[in-house]
Amino acid sequence: NAGVPFQFHEDGFLVLEHFFTAEECDSMRERIQSVVAEMEVPLHCRTEFSTKEKEQLQAQGSSDYFLTSGDKIRFFFEKGVLDEKGNFLIPKEKSISKIGHALHAHDPVFKQITHSSKVQELGRKLGLESPVVVQSMYIFKAVPVSLVSVTPHQDATFLYTEPLGRVLGFWIALEDVTLENGCLWFIPGSHTSGITRRMVRASPGTSTCVEFIGSDPTYEDNRFIPVPISKGGLILIHGEVVHKSKLNTSELSRHAFTFHVMEAKGTSWSKENWLQPTPELPFPSLYT
Repeated sequence: NAGVPFQFHEDGFLVLEHFFTAEECDSMRERIQSVVAEMEVPLHCRTEFSTKEKEQLQAQGSSDYFLTSGDKIRFFFEKGVLDEKGNFLIPKEKSISKIGHALHAHDPVFKQITHSSKVQELGRKLGLESPVVVQSMYIFKAVPVSLVSVTPHQDATFLYTEPLGRVLGFWIALEDVTLENGCLWFIPGSHTSGITRRMVRASPGTSTCVEFIGSDPTYEDNRFIPVPISKGGLILIHGEVVHKSKLNTSELSRHAFTFHVMEAKGTSWSKENWLQPTPELPFPSLYT
């Protein structure tokens, strides 16, 4: 479809309805159920705290857990769903906020979807010459605990490259995504003015694992447009387009699988990004 790139370049995002079949979506949801069923609660979520020192150790545990998750399958929880011993206060499948960041490399179902011929063909249509997969996430946006909205952001804040414009998100709706259950909202055309904020690895010895440089401007609400999409739909997201999602106020969850691709040709991945390729998992090529 020759219109694909034009609309994408114009708006900074593109909606492709029914890109994946209902069966493909169901296979991802079923697979994640077994991943959750076998999940071990990470150690840093199970410590009973008393002292300041223990709190610092726990924060360090969380930050190490996050910083070293680029080549693993790891679990990130909603706030307030675990007691201090790491027991679930609600059903565990409702307690997880996301699973990341290497499902595409370590799980056969998600690997197959990420490298599916449809995705590879789309990459070629978009003119990607040497695309590599940098990360993937399964996002639950479950109810009733997902009281988390995602504030306006640009993906390149977290996945910075030189030059900019080399990172692309693939966002797959695994069930119908509506205004009520927390669809994405975009500012069309906002991908053309660079980025104002970067998240970088903090210097060793600081109490946080990452820090922000620069600041986010305030975006007027009326510039955002909602992008509902049916189950199986794919939203392509330019690394610099401004987007957000609101609370899930419905009775329904909003599962999505998302992964990011970088055009590696002529691009340098910032050494300051939280996510780094490892000897165990160099960024795999999208094309197989």
